[in-house]
Amino acid sequence: MIELETVAHGYDGAELFSDVTLQLGDGSFHFLTGPSGAGKTTLLRLCYGELVPARGSIRFFGQERRDLGRDGLALARQRIGVVHQDCQFLDHLSLRDNVALPLIAGERPVPDQDVDDLMAWVGLEGHAQALPPTLSGGERQRAALARAVITSPAVLLADEPTGNLDWEMSVRLLSLLIELNRMGTAVLIATHDLNLIRTTKPQVSARVLRIAGRKLQLAGAEL
Repeated sequence: MIELETVAHGYDGAELFSDVTLQLGDGSFHFLTGPSGAGKTTLLRLCYGELVPARGSIRFFGQERRDLGRDGLALARQRIGVVHQDCQFLDHLSLRDNVALPLIAGERPVPDQDVDDLMAWVGLEGHAQALPPTLSGGERQRAALARAVITSPAVLLADEPTGNLDWEMSVRLLSLLIELNRMGTAVLIATHDLNLIRTTKPQVSARVLRIAGRKLQLAGAEL
């Protein structure tokens, strides 16, 4: 669905990584690790079409990024859900409206029952009318996940989704991601938390990738 072939990217003339080849296929589950500054967030932004690679090619659902054009890229991105590291909300809107925002912005129908079911799925059914500033860190992350999947994306990209959560809440959020993957969604999670990866591996067939030395590598069994 999303394919990177010999992709390179960098900033201010300095190459961050090169020759990155990656396929996010139907129902796949990947973890992305690496030291701070290695390029995990940048790689996710490339997978979302927010950045243009310096070299190499990216295909979204069988189409070359360079051939999509503005409208084609926008359509492709509607099939990709993103949970950002620093999840932002519109503080004057209720949590329910924030979750439904991708549908509203895309001028798509907002099925009330579907939104209610999704709020219940992430355990926030009692917070539908709450304003974002009143939420805890765990509630915000679960709301961000709900917002990311409201459009039933084929691929979900999550950037350090448990970075600010305690262990119990991290495991709870991860269980939602595993459940989503079992329903057929491809999942890519950037994380520095190796304990989280070790906890997940017995539950799902996951590939663990590491950015190191400006290359994307398959992590070894030591994880």
